[in-house]
Amino acid sequence: MATPRNPKNWFVIFSGALVLLTGCTAVPKGVTPVTGFDGPRYTGKWYEVARLDHSFERGLTRVTAEYTLNSNGSVTVVNRGWDARGQRWKEVRGRAKFRGDQSVGSLQVSFFGPFYGGYHVLALDKNGYGYSMVCGPTRSYLWILARQPTLDDAVRTALVEQARELGFAVDQLIWVDQN
Repeated sequence: MATPRNPKNWFVIFSGALVLLTGCTAVPKGVTPVTGFDGPRYTGKWYEVARLDHSFERGLTRVTAEYTLNSNGSVTVVNRGWDARGQRWKEVRGRAKFRGDQSVGSLQVSFFGPFYGGYHVLALDKNGYGYSMVCGPTRSYLWILARQPTLDDAVRTALVEQARELGFAVDQLIWVDQN
């Protein structure tokens, strides 16, 4: 067994960790983030209309995300949801930054120190910034967001169809109760 004191072993461990962390922010193959993205227009409060389930949001209703642009170009993220079982609000704060060109809706977000995950805007109402569809680094993560607690049925149907065509498991979407 190799000893960690060997500089070559440290390099392999560091390189492997770097690949894993970088891979967590990647765009899923075959998915293209929107262009013409306007960060300042995207800021503000969004309601989670639908999501693919994950342990960090399991059971939450009335979920919102609020984005605030910082002077250094990063974005403060506050995700909040009602835990009916615990009869309390759950909130987590994080920070996001663009992965490259700020006119492309592809960011990396961190809620836990140096670990970042992908935040890729797949669909966006570029006229009114009234709805958005976002994925993470894999097709296991998908959110449909809107500026209002509900979304027009035609828009909702079109977003679900787009997600289906991109290979997301739309039959597993959870439609979030905003009441």
